[in-house]
Amino acid sequence: MIVGICFILIYSGGETFQKARRVMVVKLQRPILVGGLGLSFSLWMMESWHHSIVQVGEFGLLSALAVGGGFWLFQKNRPQESLEQMHGMIIDRASVENAIAKTEVVINQLAQEAENHPALSTLRAQLSQLSLELDRQYIKVAVTGGKSVGKTTLIQVLESGNWQDRQQKVSYQETAPLFREAGEKSDTDVLATVQKSDFLLFLTNGDLTDSEFQTLQQLKAVNQPLMLVFNKQDQYLPDERASVLLSLKQRLQENVVATAASPIPIKVRKHEADGSVQEWMEQPAPDIQQLTQQLSEVLAQQAQKLVYLTTMRQAVLLQADAKNWLNGTRCDRATPIIEQYQWIAAAAAFANPVPALDILATAAINAQMVMDLGKIYQQKFSWEQAQTVAGTMGSLMLKLGLVELSTKAISTVLKSNAVTFVAGGAVQGVSAAYLTRVAGLSLVEYFQQQEIAVDSGTGLNLDKLRQTLQNVFQQNQQMAFLQGFAKQAVKRLLPEAQQVEAVG
Repeated sequence: MIVGICFILIYSGGETFQKARRVMVVKLQRPILVGGLGLSFSLWMMESWHHSIVQVGEFGLLSALAVGGGFWLFQKNRPQESLEQMHGMIIDRASVENAIAKTEVVINQLAQEAENHPALSTLRAQLSQLSLELDRQYIKVAVTGGKSVGKTTLIQVLESGNWQDRQQKVSYQETAPLFREAGEKSDTDVLATVQKSDFLLFLTNGDLTDSEFQTLQQLKAVNQPLMLVFNKQDQYLPDERASVLLSLKQRLQENVVATAASPIPIKVRKHEADGSVQEWMEQPAPDIQQLTQQLSEVLAQQAQKLVYLTTMRQAVLLQADAKNWLNGTRCDRATPIIEQYQWIAAAAAFANPVPALDILATAAINAQMVMDLGKIYQQKFSWEQAQTVAGTMGSLMLKLGLVELSTKAISTVLKSNAVTFVAGGAVQGVSAAYLTRVAGLSLVEYFQQQEIAVDSGTGLNLDKLRQTLQNVFQQNQQMAFLQGFAKQAVKRLLPEAQQVEAVG
């Protein structure tokens, strides 16, 4: 939600500049920007059209990504650190301590950049608890499933029995039922509780429903050790019972056991010597032998590993939470920078309405923006490196085939075939604003995916950058958003009388 708010701020903008031309005069005080714009103007005077037109092909397409690009970027309320990374890892004490140390780096970075951040005390308390978890001497077993599958009864039977090694303490926790109606505690909350446990007993009363299967796959993806318990097996005939059990084992390919924690009472009939018959209902003993046997083996052989794995999951989740707060803080700082440069670019292109040369000026502005955003995200770039980044982004977008799409979208919104030369300059200004804004949004998204470290390198992962750009465009082609942004840009660039012409 934090980064989502940041996008709204970028879109709505402040009244930073009263006039577009004043923007150029007031804000273009940095030598790099002045040099870039000066080069643009000189080339205009020299009428080097051929070279300029080539530049359009590389950079003009950036504007296409402005079609709601920010919505996709800032929708992510929790940038998730995929727990699937732990698949295949050897989870030992050293690896868990390393994960805790990485989490501490992120929290310390947040403290450095936002000393009084309200989340710091909570994050630090959770970090301290992680170290204590490593030496925990008992196992936490969660019991979950849908409604009326026998969770409470099974826990009562397990706690009352003498099946477990008393040297290995076990704590049971029943979760709220899964798959409930809207308005009740969500499955997401239940699964978050489950992931704090060392081992999970997932109960079902028959063959898996699609919801149960999908939930089990989610748990498997986050490395949650579990056992599927086919409870109330006594309610099936022997052949049906065997068929259901076989199906469960084939679908899950995990530990599957059958139980009857509270068997159905059976009628007992006794014939007396005098010919009379007595009948009564008798409660069979719980049938959980298969479960207790396998659970005992798991706890005896893997107790320490289970504790390490739980602590590792919690460390990764805490790191993701801290990184989300850090990214939110950085987003607050990046917002005015992106907004500033998009309107500088708009003013530059409006004042110099030659399409190809607008792109040259915007490229200089984008390179400076790369440097400023890089500082926020601990990605330090020299001027030459910043130029390379800007050029690389343009080349990637060109290869993605977005030029034609962006041109059509902007032309449709601005109705450029019906405007004057001055309005034509506004068309270039709007395009430059989109170009700069979306370049900033894409860089922020890319930087947020990087590891948190003070000495982060400056090398670009082209595959990741390409995927980021492609996702932004594919998921956010919203004409309504483009229309609103274009009207905002034109309002900054054109006198009142011409705005009606430029934007219908």
